[in-house]
Amino acid sequence: MVRVGVRTELSAAPDLEVVGEAADVAGAVDAVRRFRPDVVLLDVHLPLGDGDAPAPGAGSGGAEVLARCADLLTGEGAVRFLALSVSDAADDVIAVIRRGARGYVTKSIGGTELADAVRRVADGDAVFSPRLAGFVLDAFGAMTGEVAAADDELDRLSAREREVMRLIARGYAYKEVAKELFISVKTVETHVSAVLRKLQLSSRHELTRWAAARRLL
Repeated sequence: MVRVGVRTELSAAPDLEVVGEAADVAGAVDAVRRFRPDVVLLDVHLPLGDGDAPAPGAGSGGAEVLARCADLLTGEGAVRFLALSVSDAADDVIAVIRRGARGYVTKSIGGTELADAVRRVADGDAVFSPRLAGFVLDAFGAMTGEVAAADDELDRLSAREREVMRLIARGYAYKEVAKELFISVKTVETHVSAVLRKLQLSSRHELTRWAAARRLL
């Protein structure tokens, strides 16, 4: 439904042509390589396909697409990526910008503004939603060391483990996490154990403090 709405809005602009779309990471990578568009409007939390696994440290689905298309980001005919997300969490923004996205806007953006953002990225500009611009400058300035440290630790976790980690750190019960992510309670327990082991933590309380200190909540 979201893709239909975005496609309708962009197709209404006479100077923009939507050449393809995809429902998961593998489909997105295939479409990018097949169509070589000027701009890719990339869902930060694009799901992985069945049986697909993220590259080490890739993180979200959007960052995974960027990792698999790294060779297309530079040189003649480079493809530019504009990230689109409901989230403005620090690690979500930083992950895709560090991997090469030229901008980041949230899904609260209007159709006209989104079309303009696509045009600006196509022209080589960096585009961010107003409330994210200052944050991005801070993140890549005084906070560079802090963000890099958080990235190093997050690289130990798979994309699913990060999702579980955030919800558990925010106080969700195992059953609530299972319902939110459409997985079993047993699977949640397995992921939590893996997260605590990889981060060398001993409890949910320590996990919440760890996530809060790194601005991941």
